[in-house]
Amino acid sequence: MHSAAHYVELALRLAGLLAVLGALLILVTGWAVRRGTLAPFAWWPRFVRRWSDPLLRPVERRLHRAGANPQDAPLWLLGGVVLAGLFALAAARWLFGTVLVLEGMRDAGGRAWLRLALNAGASLLTIVIIVRVIASWFGAGRYSRWLRPFYVLTDWLIEPIRRRLPAFGVIDLSPLIAYVLVLVARAILLSLL
Repeated sequence: MHSAAHYVELALRLAGLLAVLGALLILVTGWAVRRGTLAPFAWWPRFVRRWSDPLLRPVERRLHRAGANPQDAPLWLLGGVVLAGLFALAAARWLFGTVLVLEGMRDAGGRAWLRLALNAGASLLTIVIIVRVIASWFGAGRYSRWLRPFYVLTDWLIEPIRRRLPAFGVIDLSPLIAYVLVLVARAILLSLL
């Protein structure tokens, strides 16, 4: 199992590195064309644009609809590739780690399984709170289609805190307090088991 995890992680790292290098190539080529270093209709910019258009067009349209400059699409593409690579590595590590933990729990008793379930539930809740907060920084809110599940999973905890918490201007501290409450509740419950 360890060797399979190692090879999968190595393959993901290599794929991520190649994707980042490709996105950097697109970014540098676009920058060189805008600066006048490369002629826009020379063979290299046309080649890069031909194979990068399927990736850049949706990003350019989204930027245009948001009122941003579509020429920033290569930079957004690079950021998206980096984040996707980091997410893929984290997901693979989590998956292999979960398999190893479940293998180790094969002969465990009920109390160990309860501790594992409590720890997993608290970890999931803290991750959902973090995703909700970070998405709100980028303007994605409650009515965003992909964020609705995150709000459904955390509203039962965050909304009562928000109603009782005094206002701090534009700063909303209720997710932070909810995060701390989850950590404290997990520590207390784990110490009782």
